[in-house]
Amino acid sequence: MFAKLTWNATRSFALLVLLALSCGAHAVAPAFGDRYPLEVFPTEAKRMVDDQTGAELLFLTSGPTKNQNLYFHQRSWLSDNSMILFASQREHGGLMGYLAATGELVRITAADGAPTGGATAAVNHPAVYTMAGPRVLEIAFEVEVSKQPEKSPSKVWARQRLLCEMNGTIGQLNESCDGRFLATGGADPENAKSTAVFTISTADGAVKRVCGMPPGTVLGVSHVQWSVTNPCWISFANAPIRLWVVDIRDGKTWAPYVERKDELVTHESWWINDLMLFCGGVHAKPTEDSHVKTLNVRTGEVRIVGEGAWFPGMDNAAVSKRNWWHASGSADGRWVAGDNWHGDIMLFEGLTARPHLLTAGHRTYGSGAHPEVGWDRRGDQVIFGGSYKLGEGAHVCVATIPAAWQDAARQLGRRVEAVEDGMGSAFSANPKSK
Repeated sequence: MFAKLTWNATRSFALLVLLALSCGAHAVAPAFGDRYPLEVFPTEAKRMVDDQTGAELLFLTSGPTKNQNLYFHQRSWLSDNSMILFASQREHGGLMGYLAATGELVRITAADGAPTGGATAAVNHPAVYTMAGPRVLEIAFEVEVSKQPEKSPSKVWARQRLLCEMNGTIGQLNESCDGRFLATGGADPENAKSTAVFTISTADGAVKRVCGMPPGTVLGVSHVQWSVTNPCWISFANAPIRLWVVDIRDGKTWAPYVERKDELVTHESWWINDLMLFCGGVHAKPTEDSHVKTLNVRTGEVRIVGEGAWFPGMDNAAVSKRNWWHASGSADGRWVAGDNWHGDIMLFEGLTARPHLLTAGHRTYGSGAHPEVGWDRRGDQVIFGGSYKLGEGAHVCVATIPAAWQDAARQLGRRVEAVEDGMGSAFSANPKSK
């Protein structure tokens, strides 16, 4: 799950110098440069209906290439929903975009043609934050949609601005919910043998070390991500305690959940109301149970929202069929998604925890990437990658939640005022929706 990090004195000194330069070199807000064209490719999209569930599946890619969605706690849709971001291992790949209007694919490069990666879509405007080597960039788009893309490709231009340069970053960029900062991990300039969490101002590119790793941790920083509702909290992962949170105002860290020895705690993401989601259980590996759980970061309260299972004596493949590995939730709080080692995706109602199998069989057990489910901006669709449903390559897919499920979920939790005096907020036998 983690890889131990080693550092030599020369590299640590070089990183310290680079970080110091980055912090002081951007007193003035960096400007966008001239626009440049991006390469546009024909659509590869394929549509199908899941034969088990009836869910509509849209494959953004097809053919022999290997493709993966952005990591599950990253934003994959641009703020105007005009483009969906993903990564590709094709010859001219790296960060790619799917044009929602036509299905065409766009290769997103820096102005000098360098490939980009480690990306996340901007919160409030149609742009992407990404890296080209050590350069941290913001890239904005202009799209001229073709009316006949099969004859004349759409045209896409980009403009970039350089926020800063950081060598030795760890993981992806992640943007705060108020759009003021990016966060990432990297080598710690104050401890040559360790790592740290950094913020980058989206206004002027200033880099700030927020915190080093807490005492007693044994690995490098990973899974750095902002709360989706609190612009001052960043979480990160380490060991032997997995879950950590830091407040950027004072740099103080705390562990909102301390697991026991051999307890599974993995693949956290932020959800609504200062809640985190994570997968875990108490039976030791290799036949562990793994529920989708909510964690109230303020109180430490943990609840199961997506039930897993445990069968004594069952083999790993059987146990993992009804256990979960990554968990993420829709921004409206209506749904939580969990994936498993077989490439199945289960949705759980956020209010009742009732399960709905959305789509299944996108991975061969023990082989290939996990789906790592991410969400669109409206809670209507999920994106996942590494699917082998098309028979060759590995592909990015968008699944739409059936309308009947959405309609039923919207009815949940509705309350009515009492129809008789003295009933307070009690339910009526035949409640009328407001």
